[in-house]
This record gives sequence, C-alpha cells and structure tokens, in this order.
Amino acid sequence: MSLQQAPQSRVFVELVPWADRGRENNVVSGGESQPGLRRPLSSAQTQTPTREVHVSGTAEVSAIPDRAQVAVLVSSTKEAAAEAKKSVCRRLDYITQSLQQQGLQAENVTLTKDFRRVENAYHMEAEVCITFTEFGKMQNICNFLIEKLDSSVVISQPQFYHTPGSVENLRRKACLVAVENAWRKAQEVCNLVGQTLGKPLLIKEEETKEWEGQIDDLQSSRLSSSLTVQQKIKSATIHAASKVFITFEVKGKEKKRKNL
Repeated sequence: MSLQQAPQSRVFVELVPWADRGRENNVVSGGESQPGLRRPLSSAQTQTPTREVHVSGTAEVSAIPDRAQVAVLVSSTKEAAAEAKKSVCRRLDYITQSLQQQGLQAENVTLTKDFRRVENAYHMEAEVCITFTEFGKMQNICNFLIEKLDSSVVISQPQFYHTPGSVENLRRKACLVAVENAWRKAQEVCNLVGQTLGKPLLIKEEETKEWEGQIDDLQSSRLSSSLTVQQKIKSATIHAASKVFITFEVKGKEKKRKNL
C-alpha cells in the first residue's frame, strides 16, 4: 500500500521592522488574527526616518570699555564776586580751547557752574565732564592740563564704561561664535564617519552668562583709586559666554558620477 503524498504548501515570510513589532497581529480574511502576518506598509510608513546629529557648542568673548569719562574741577573763592567769576572763567576758556585743539566735539563736553556765598566771600565752582572714545588721547589731555594749570584744577580718575550698543553686540557675537563652533564639530563628526552634514533642523541657545572684570581683580577693584589706567580698563572689561544646542540633518556621501 503506497503512501499518499502530502499536498504542497507555500510559506510567505515578511520581515517586520523593529519599530513595527508591536503591530504584528493583523486581521486577515475571515476576521481571524494570525501572528506573523500583516498588511503591506503604506508609502508614508516605508519612508526612511531622518538621520540626525546632535551637537552643542560654547563660546566666550570679551570687550574692553568703549567710553571713558573724566571730570575737571575748577574753583575760586574771592572777597569780590567778579574776581571769583573771572578766575574760574579764565581757566575754563583755556580748558575749552585745549579740548577744541585736540579735536574733541562739543557734544562730548558738558559744563556745569555753581556760584554761592561762603561766609564773607564768594565761591564759584565749575565742572567740565569730558567723554572720550580714545583712551590715549584722554591721557594726553589730562597730562597736558595738569602740566599747564597745575594745582588750580583737579582732575578725577577716569571712569570706564560700555555703551548699550556695544554690550548687545557682544552678546550677539558670543551666540554666533558658539553656533559656528557647534557647526564645525558636527562637520568633523560627519567627515569622520563618512557622511555629509545637511541643513540645521533646530538651533537653541541654552545658556548665556555675563560678567565684568576678572575674578582675581575683585579684591583689588575695591581700591579703585590705586589702580592704574590699564588695570581700570581690565576691571571694566565685559565677558559674555553662550552655549547652544543644534540638530543637523545627516546625508549619505554623494557618489561621484563617472565621466562617460
């Protein structure tokens, strides 16, 4: 008695992506559910996910003060009011002419006068506030006035500061340099693994920080009158730091076409 041959059977196998393993049980004809079988993926589901590289970048920049202000004080006390005024005005005229000869604009010079009676005399006091953008010129003018007018004038220590525009430019520069550093890092990573860096998908500034002067100068800054001009400039220097996070698209290496 010969054995009957078993009917031939065919097996259909589909490789299920790891992300879709939770959807392995699919409904087939007859409303039954069988493991291992599922419907073909739609075109949207079969799209390759975007490959990305995530990098961070930091930067620290600094800027010295762009302005300095000096006050020149002139005073006189006389028994006659006219004599007190004459003494002060004569020195004021000399100071004004000296500033003009050095090329200082009128908008950078502010003059205030105070006239009052002190006991049996008259006292007149004038203050000339000068704003400088060139610190070398500031030192030359101050030295010149002290040499020519000696103790008849009192010149204050220079006060260095930043204009609002320069501070904003410093913040912007810190962010841009941090972005550039992050881009260079991503570029080197892609080159290392044989890929091409694509466009940025996300740029986020995560942290910003600003401070003035150096930590070592905090103690010495309390005695500002004993600091030199260079130490004052260093103490007034503003530092800005920025940290950014960027996501870039990663592309495969483009194959060069052979010339036919």
